[in-house]
Amino acid sequence: MSIASNLNTIKTSLPEHVTLVAVSKTKPVSDLMQAYEAGQRIFGENKIQEMVDKYQEMPKDIQWHMIGHVQSNKVKFMAPFVNLIHGVDSLKLLQEINKQALKNNRIIDCLLQIHIAEEETKFGLDENELNELLSSSEFKEMKNIRILGLMGMATFTEDQNQIKKEFIHLKTIFDSIQSIENENLKLNTISMGMSGDYLLAIECGSTMVRIGSSIFGGR
Repeated sequence: MSIASNLNTIKTSLPEHVTLVAVSKTKPVSDLMQAYEAGQRIFGENKIQEMVDKYQEMPKDIQWHMIGHVQSNKVKFMAPFVNLIHGVDSLKLLQEINKQALKNNRIIDCLLQIHIAEEETKFGLDENELNELLSSSEFKEMKNIRILGLMGMATFTEDQNQIKKEFIHLKTIFDSIQSIENENLKLNTISMGMSGDYLLAIECGSTMVRIGSSIFGGR
């Protein structure tokens, strides 16, 4: 199967309101261009340097999503162009994004990463940390970031019931923060679901799925 036909198969399985992020990490530009030529404009990378290199080489109508864990000291490299940062998991990181966005005269869209999995290795805020962050004066004063919603990764397991429970948990947290009002909050996105579980994620309320191997083949 070609990248183009993989992409079309997935797109036909997605409802209108769900955004597809093609996870292109570790893949060569030639592969990304095949997806681009088939109409894909949103690509997700997990290493900032790799994303910067691809950004410089590829068409400028692409939206670049940073889906990996972000180190504060690397934010400046992607601040001029990144479209959405999925994995924001601390106030400190958000402050750095805000600072670099200001330097670039931009407002950078972000998702707050919530820890929903049972694995300790996954990053993310818990519910209390999320509420603390959103109600903090530091957050309310940030003018150069915009929080569009939440992102979460389910436990790496075959147990569909557990995955479903974790996805529903993220949706419940998303619903619980809807009433918070601030100028830098525009909650409309739940990023959850990957190649193996995206249909289940959509069932549970996902509006953005991150799909790599089903488009580009295995790593």
